[in-house]
Parts: sequence; C-alpha cells; structure tokens
Amino acid sequence: MMLMVLVTILASCGNKKEDEHKDHEMEESQAASSKVKGGSYIVNLVDTKGKKAGEATLTQTVEGVNVEVNATGLKPGEHGIHFHEKAICTPPDFKSAGAHFNPTGKKHGFLNPKGPHVGDIHNITADESGVVHGEVLSTMVSLAEGKSNSLFSNGGTALVIHADADDYKTDPAGNSGDRVLCGAIKK
Repeated sequence: MMLMVLVTILASCGNKKEDEHKDHEMEESQAASSKVKGGSYIVNLVDTKGKKAGEATLTQTVEGVNVEVNATGLKPGEHGIHFHEKAICTPPDFKSAGAHFNPTGKKHGFLNPKGPHVGDIHNITADESGVVHGEVLSTMVSLAEGKSNSLFSNGGTALVIHADADDYKTDPAGNSGDRVLCGAIKK
C-alpha cells in the first residue's frame, strides 16, 4: 500500500514537471508568433516616449493591405499615416524610420499628378479623447514576401502616424507634421 502511494506521488510530480515544461514551450511559441495571427500581422505602436500606445493589424486582402488602427494619445482630428522605408522606430522623433516607403520613386500625395508614394495611406481620425479605432486600405503594398512593394522588403518597413492631417499633395509628407506614433513591420 505504501509503495503504491509513493509511486502515485512520484508519477504526479513527474507529470507536473512535464506539464510545466509544455506550458513554458507554449508561452515561448505564443510570444514568438504573437505578431502573426491568422494571416494578419500585428504592429505594436509606440509613442515619442517609447511607451506602447496601441497597435495596428495588417491583413492582406485581394485589393491590398487593410490597416486597422487602435491607438491612444493622439490629439483629436485627422492624422497622416504612412508606411516608411525602415523597420526602426527610435523615439522621440522616429526619424530612424526613414522617408516614406517609395520604391517606385513617385512624388507624395493622392492629389499629386506625379504621385502617390507606395507608402501613402488615407488619413485616420482620432476622437475627442485622442483615441483612434479605424480602418484604411492601402492598395499599393503587399504582405507577401518577394512581391513587388512588399512591406517586408529589405528588412521591413514602419507604420508611422503623424501629428497632423496629410494634405495629399505637398511633397514629401503632405504637411502632416511630426511623427508621433511608430511601429516596426518586420519578420
């Protein structure tokens, strides 16, 4: 009887360690894949102090890449939003993200006859509390690696939200002001 109790205790201890090991492996796996969820890519957005201010979900569609933004800390109103050429977001000014993603060499702006840049996206709007929950579609980019205008080309790109609205015509950035949120897009 005592032997059976001892065997049961030892067996349950072994299972506990095995379960803990499996849980740890699952946590590591979830952490490693937390940027990709069901065909979508999650971009963590940080503010000028380096603190997380939201996220953007990028989803490949037949028409292009859908960009769903959920962020806080913006001033109320419209904000320019663009894909930039480097997957580096160093606060406070995010100049590390480089210029707009522009592999075709066009001018900035949807209203510019020589534009738009591939990285141009339509404005998003923050509510009176500085919160944005919105979607925009970029028809000029892809999430597919190896495709022309892939957001993962050359080590990746960045999603940048500016302080002001994009006027859709002024080169190079539509008079959209300072870069206030940034998120690296890379694998």
